[in-house]
Amino acid sequence: MLLLSSFRHIIFNLWLRVVAVQTSIVFLDKKMMQDSLIYIPTDSSHGAMDSHLSQETATTTASEHLDESNNESTSGDSEGEGKKTRGKTLSMNCAPAPSEKLEQAQKMAEKFIKEKEVHKANRELIRCVALTRIIYGDGHWQLAQAFANLAHSYLILRGLPAQAIEHAESAKRTMLTGNHIPPEDKIEILGTLVTIYYTLGVAHLAQNNGKESYLSLQKAERLMEELKELNGTMTVGLKISEKDLVIALGRTCLQQNKLVFATGYFEKAVDAVISAEGDTAPELIHLYQKIAQSEQLKKNHERAIGYLLQAHSICVALHKKLSAEAAQTGLLLGKAYAATGEQQHIEAAEMYFTESLTAYEAALGAKDALTLTAIEEFSKWLVQVGKNQQAYRLLKDSLKSIIDTFGDFSEKTAETYHILGSICLTEGKVREAYQLFSKRLAIQIAVYGPRNKKPKETQDLLTALERSPAVHEGNRLVK
Repeated sequence: MLLLSSFRHIIFNLWLRVVAVQTSIVFLDKKMMQDSLIYIPTDSSHGAMDSHLSQETATTTASEHLDESNNESTSGDSEGEGKKTRGKTLSMNCAPAPSEKLEQAQKMAEKFIKEKEVHKANRELIRCVALTRIIYGDGHWQLAQAFANLAHSYLILRGLPAQAIEHAESAKRTMLTGNHIPPEDKIEILGTLVTIYYTLGVAHLAQNNGKESYLSLQKAERLMEELKELNGTMTVGLKISEKDLVIALGRTCLQQNKLVFATGYFEKAVDAVISAEGDTAPELIHLYQKIAQSEQLKKNHERAIGYLLQAHSICVALHKKLSAEAAQTGLLLGKAYAATGEQQHIEAAEMYFTESLTAYEAALGAKDALTLTAIEEFSKWLVQVGKNQQAYRLLKDSLKSIIDTFGDFSEKTAETYHILGSICLTEGKVREAYQLFSKRLAIQIAVYGPRNKKPKETQDLLTALERSPAVHEGNRLVK
């Protein structure tokens, strides 16, 4: 009985210990769950804060792990991070003002213009417009200046007259509807107006709108005169030079057939170039050619030849004789002598035509488009003066090169067949002429279509030639 009682007592004590252990485990589990609830989001309104706390906890855990692995390294990194944070805050506090950004964009635009980086320069000028609007507002004249500079870049750097006109018109509207203009800014404002109207004038000229071009350039001319009166003869900092302006006026007068005015403007430009660069300046070549063109339209052939001789002389002096530049001025001289129609100029015309053709072949090759065009011009003149056989041989020898360069079905090839056919017809070779005109007709139908005026005219010619017995061979029409 005593043993049984002792055994029961031992069993009871063991049961008490098991219950105590289970109770401790349950208590610890509850406590751990409560502790973990600190890091588990339970309310949507505290989601962002809990996420931030979780990130901080993760960062702290990672930092503690790094501390355990390398205490000294972590200390150094912490100092570095602190410096970076302070530096970032400092840089944000010292961010450049819009005026500083504008000045930087203007300098970059000038840099890219000098380096011929036209797209980059254009991008910086667009930035200048945006920054100027931020700084000065919509009605300030400096915004008009930014638009004017952008318009000028579209015209001169990129050759886009439509975009240039759009931005120049924006500049003009801004200037006309702007705020009060202070007197101390008048010189710069006049310079901006010159840029606006010059850009409009040259852009309209590029679009063959002569009337609008002339009106805008005349306004620019008057503004330039007013600017010179205020600022003396010097126009420092002005985008448009007086020479540029008078050349543009000469071109628009030439386009509108105002020949006397055109000659006057071009001669004024010549004087400006000679006074600045001397009488052998490369720019004089083009100016002398423009004056010669104006004189030819006025039927002043001798004066035209005189200007072209000056242009050719400068060109040969600046370039070698067998150059494309000398070939071009020589061709113009040959055509100028030929245009007189005088017997005394036939020899000079042939000499310059021949020299031009030789120079083109040496500089560019026999198959170059400019060389073949010179052959065509020379051949047409030879036909005019009755040297048919010489013209026929010249064209016949170049026919393969013409086809290789321009193609079988091209207007240039059709024109060559026309000249050859005309020569044969003049020489009484009717059958050969018919064959050549037939080839021309086939090309014209392929290029223009059968209902076009050009193939119809050629077909009428062929119909007329079919009445000739020489065209027929053994009762069969030769085509």
